[in-house]
Amino acid sequence: MVAHLIRLRFRLLANSLIRSPWQAVAVGLGTMYGLAMLFLAVVGLLFLSAAPEELGRTVTVLGGAVLVLGWTFLPLLSSGIDETVEPAKLATFPIPIRTLLLALAISGVLGVPGIITTLAALATSLVWWHTPAIAVVAVICAIIGALTCVVGSRMLAALTVRISSGRRAREAKTVLVLIPLLLLGPAILAVSTLFREFRSLLPIISDVVSWTPFGAIWAVPGDLATGRPGLAALHALVGIATLVASTAVWRWALDRALERPAVSTATGGARRGLGWFAVFSGTPTGAVAARSLTYWARDPRYAQSLISVPLVPAIVFFYTGASGDLSGLLFVGPIVAVLLGMSIYTDVSYDNTAFSLHLQTAVSGRADRWGRVIAVSVFAVPTTIILTVASVWISDSGDRLVGMLGISLGLLVTGLALSSLVSGRFAFSVPAPGENPFKARPGGGFTLMLSMFASWTALAVLALPEMVIALVGFATFNEPLGWVALAVALVLSSVFLVIGVRVGGTMLDNRGPELLVQLQRQK
Repeated sequence: MVAHLIRLRFRLLANSLIRSPWQAVAVGLGTMYGLAMLFLAVVGLLFLSAAPEELGRTVTVLGGAVLVLGWTFLPLLSSGIDETVEPAKLATFPIPIRTLLLALAISGVLGVPGIITTLAALATSLVWWHTPAIAVVAVICAIIGALTCVVGSRMLAALTVRISSGRRAREAKTVLVLIPLLLLGPAILAVSTLFREFRSLLPIISDVVSWTPFGAIWAVPGDLATGRPGLAALHALVGIATLVASTAVWRWALDRALERPAVSTATGGARRGLGWFAVFSGTPTGAVAARSLTYWARDPRYAQSLISVPLVPAIVFFYTGASGDLSGLLFVGPIVAVLLGMSIYTDVSYDNTAFSLHLQTAVSGRADRWGRVIAVSVFAVPTTIILTVASVWISDSGDRLVGMLGISLGLLVTGLALSSLVSGRFAFSVPAPGENPFKARPGGGFTLMLSMFASWTALAVLALPEMVIALVGFATFNEPLGWVALAVALVLSSVFLVIGVRVGGTMLDNRGPELLVQLQRQK
């Protein structure tokens, strides 16, 4: 039965690769990236073998602890990424819990992340290759550590399956994922600075981590190498107990999840009033605008664009503050304008099969385009203006205010024009309604990345006139050129918007059924 479930896992994976060439490309690129990281890890561990034993112990303990932590907690924030063999789909089959547990564990180890992790863990034995007995112990500890990674991720996912099935939980996960991703750069800079200044504290930190479930098993070879066999035995006991306890808790949680599967339920009761539909006119354009604003307020997938708005100033301020030059804050307005302008790039794709309502009710392409543009403009225009004015005021660059408003508004409106054009022609592979907003459909991210790169290039070209005029005004301290840049931006971007809406609307009218077919295939 275990072998059958494992074969089923690879059969499902192979079928998905055959059905979608882009998924095969995505898997291939992911494998290449993982192998590159593995190669760097192996080379680093080989060099570490020539370093003092205490340094080798510190690095392996901290690195192993980060590995276990990542495996355990990241699946909570990115649930749904690996659904090849989902336990909920096997609940109706009479599979013994012990068999299912073993099959899922082996399946996790045999995936690309599991194989890369296992090989990286085994490579830690290279640090102690000059002492064969310790190297053998390191191999055993690496196997226990790799199993702890896989079991830990499955355990916590099973424990939280009921909690994480609701819409509010998915929205919270969106926030929890996106904020660390956007703050990754400042975090890396801060951590590297901390390590440089407090390098002497790393051994102390590793000593503390070695007594936690995440780092205990990785400390055993280092303890033996530094002549502390008693300490090694205690750390081994903690590491083995962690694996045993995680397996037991996983079995209990999986058993409960299979007996009483979680069901997504609607949150709250009936809402009073018509919401945004009472605000906009009773026209096709007004209806599309009201529905789009409702999505912006309630759909977690749209939160990615909204959360980035307050974080962009924080990130830019962090970097400019570190250099002591606040003039970098002038980039806040244009950056936010680009993000908000391109935020309706995948609107039709986010509609999924609900787009059929537009076809059934014969909503014109222009009404659809204008409705989506109006919806995002309700908050995008004031947000862009406020952030531009605030960044100019904080950086004490009042003479550049009008020019920066021209650049920001030009980028925003031109971005809306491009988004209206592209989303009327193409359907992208994005998470479906109710799915994890960060679920990456295989191959979809690669296609979307190429398309976004082309659109950003086109946006830069179309907004070049106002940017050049404004920059010349800044360089020559000619404030009237700022007003020229603002006027050019408003006129050109408005023309682009009208063209983008009309052409995009015509494409939507002509290709509506084809787009719906593509959206249905992505379900």
